[in-house]
Amino acid sequence: MTTLPTTNGTQTGSSLLDSKIPDGPMAEKWDKRKFELKLVNPANKRKFTVIVVGSGLAGGAAAASLGELGYNVKCFCVQDSARRAHSIAAQGGINAAKNYPNDGDSVRRLFYDTVKGGDYRARESNVYRLAQLSSNIIDQCVAQGVPFARDYGGLLANRSFGGAQVSRTFYARGQTGQQLLLGAYQALMRQVNAGKVEMQPWQEMMDLVVVDGVARGIVTRSLRTGEFQVHMADGVVLATGGYSNVYYLSTNAKSCNVTAAWRCYKRGALFANPCYTQIHPTCMPASGEYQSKLTLMSESLRNDGRVWVPKKQGDTRAPGDIPEEDRDYFLERRYPAFGNLVPRDVASRAAKERCDAGYGVGDTGYAVYLDFGDAIERDGKKTIAAKYGNLFHMYDKIIGENPYEVPMKIYPAAHYTMGGLWVDYNLESTVPGLYVAGEANFSDHGANRLGASALMQGLADGYFVIPYTVGDHLARQGKSEADEFHPAAQEALVDSRNRVEKLLAVGGNQSVDSMHRRLGKIMQDKCGMSRDEPGLIGAIEDIRALREEFWSDVRVLGSGEAINQQLEHAGRVADFLEFAEVFCMDALERRESCGGHFREEYQYTDADDIVKDGYISAGEAKRDDENFTHVAAWKYTGEDTPPERHVEELDFVECPLTTRSYK
Repeated sequence: MTTLPTTNGTQTGSSLLDSKIPDGPMAEKWDKRKFELKLVNPANKRKFTVIVVGSGLAGGAAAASLGELGYNVKCFCVQDSARRAHSIAAQGGINAAKNYPNDGDSVRRLFYDTVKGGDYRARESNVYRLAQLSSNIIDQCVAQGVPFARDYGGLLANRSFGGAQVSRTFYARGQTGQQLLLGAYQALMRQVNAGKVEMQPWQEMMDLVVVDGVARGIVTRSLRTGEFQVHMADGVVLATGGYSNVYYLSTNAKSCNVTAAWRCYKRGALFANPCYTQIHPTCMPASGEYQSKLTLMSESLRNDGRVWVPKKQGDTRAPGDIPEEDRDYFLERRYPAFGNLVPRDVASRAAKERCDAGYGVGDTGYAVYLDFGDAIERDGKKTIAAKYGNLFHMYDKIIGENPYEVPMKIYPAAHYTMGGLWVDYNLESTVPGLYVAGEANFSDHGANRLGASALMQGLADGYFVIPYTVGDHLARQGKSEADEFHPAAQEALVDSRNRVEKLLAVGGNQSVDSMHRRLGKIMQDKCGMSRDEPGLIGAIEDIRALREEFWSDVRVLGSGEAINQQLEHAGRVADFLEFAEVFCMDALERRESCGGHFREEYQYTDADDIVKDGYISAGEAKRDDENFTHVAAWKYTGEDTPPERHVEELDFVECPLTTRSYK
């Protein structure tokens, strides 16, 4: 990739991107599709093998469900146990349209909030299906014994999350992801015990095996022994999470990476909307250059915590010494209808703007307060502790301040990625037989993910979509005859070995971590919470230079025949250095602001009529619906040629396009 792309973002729909959306009314599309899908009869299911890469909520749920149906499943994960998947880190809750509080919620309202929250850049049909399946997920998890919080009468409790005016978020204190993952893990282990699922921990996917245009297997490398293996199957499900660690500092676990998806991209799977990366507003602020990651504080805290900064620039008084009249509750001031519960992208940009203007707090000036004083006075410390006690304890342990007595300090950080491999309505990529679930695909969140919808998507994909659609592929394609000695499998195996040997042979002077940190700095500065054309062009040039430097001067110690975390990291950074360029190309070509993608050149000003009318404020994201109401999907064309940009046009019939306002 040696030249900038020449696309202008105005292409018509691509023949490569057939979304396969069923005809008919929105509420009937999924039922219609399920009836259209071909089935595999129970006696034949045992003849098929399906590979699932990833064991988090999406992967674990898919592997368990496919095993329960009778398929032979091989499930791979980079951790020592499926229980350590990064889904465990999700804190605040999971959305569902059950309307238990009787406050006006419905499937349609959840659908609308999600489309609007995604800034009208998601596929309507997929989002509606997600809302439909949300209640089934809760029922499934309750049956598994997930200990959701309950109200005084014994019913499941709900709380609010950003981007909604109803309470629809089910939760287990601040450990919702962990409890949901344990439920999926139990279902998965039941199938392991039954002999239907074979778990393969400590395995990293190195490549996708494509035989005659169809995904038929993967190449893995053992993180304990360095052994490479080819695993063949009749279908592959990828559920490997997101790519926020391209920023180096993110809320993701250090093992989260883009490698598996990137290998699929290089084998023909298009990568959609990589520039849509969510910057989460409620994160512990960075305190120095030495940090290797950032720690998230749940968005659920914004239910009772009030976000504020001093009204006076550079006010260094302790928060308890700043009287009420000297505090600026800027989210409540700017967005009175939603207050502190505006969507994440809106809250993050507002916090950054206040800090950039000199109103930030803390040692660096890049933090805002999240204050629970009013909530504790109103509801009592015991009530707040019951809701958020473990989160407060975690904050105290890391920061050394008691949030019951002193306001938390928070600042936005790279978190969830809305981009991912392009999939159709069936969650199948542009490589037949390769299905993509959860955060690894692009499908449900548009330009911004609403809080508590990641867990919902992962479980919807794994429990309720993949088991239907993979079966359709198996029924149509039949049993694969290719084995591990097929030329395509051996080619992928050799490529994987050569890549590792090349990393070990560089023998340079710079550490992998230092080069990853430099990449993160480029991304944070030039393609972070806000972007502009000169910065993005500069970022692409910087990334190319850094990539050349990496392959000539990185030093990877040790060998490939034993546990070598530096070698693991090197392979992932090498992929990040390629992926980051496409990321910035996507941001450059999308000449609008929407959701998590904010271009400085495209924002409302005081001269706009919509601002004069008071419907929206100056500085808010300005979409270009005429030219960019589409998904941008990038096709790999070779090492030395720029990727091709293809588009899938988006139609908004049920939720007509409108300027997003939370005032």
